[in-house]
Amino acid sequence: MSKFRLDEVDHQILDMLIDNTRVPFTDIAKKLLISAGTVHVRVKKMEDAGIIQGSSLTLDYEKLGYSFIAYVGVFLHNTSQTKFVLERINQIPYVTVAHITTGKFNIFCKIRARDTKHAKEVIFMIDDIDGVYRTETMISLEESINDKKRLMHTIFKEL
Repeated sequence: MSKFRLDEVDHQILDMLIDNTRVPFTDIAKKLLISAGTVHVRVKKMEDAGIIQGSSLTLDYEKLGYSFIAYVGVFLHNTSQTKFVLERINQIPYVTVAHITTGKFNIFCKIRARDTKHAKEVIFMIDDIDGVYRTETMISLEESINDKKRLMHTIFKEL
């Protein structure tokens, strides 16, 4: 498969979508002095090439009552259990991110909870999964940086 080439117009479209995935194509077209149809076709091509994979919604978890963040390192009895354990972790909706890792932990998770009591319940759910040897938890005192947009803008400037 050949590499999909992005031109300057594609970069500009992506920059606008990164800032606001809900911006209408007509608004993008007006700013770039192209037709809305052109924007639609280019976005569709980037979706077909796998460059754009859906869109996301940013929530204010604090306003929703889920401001407690913890990171849970998971130790497994055996690395061959990784897939099974990840399938079970995926069934816990409060686990928002999970990585297979090297180093100290076999799996590293981010959880969101209402409070410490709720976080304890989520951690115990992870502990109860067959194959989990033990867990180690770190509580986030504050999420100081959570900005994927800066990285995406940088990547597209480098292309």
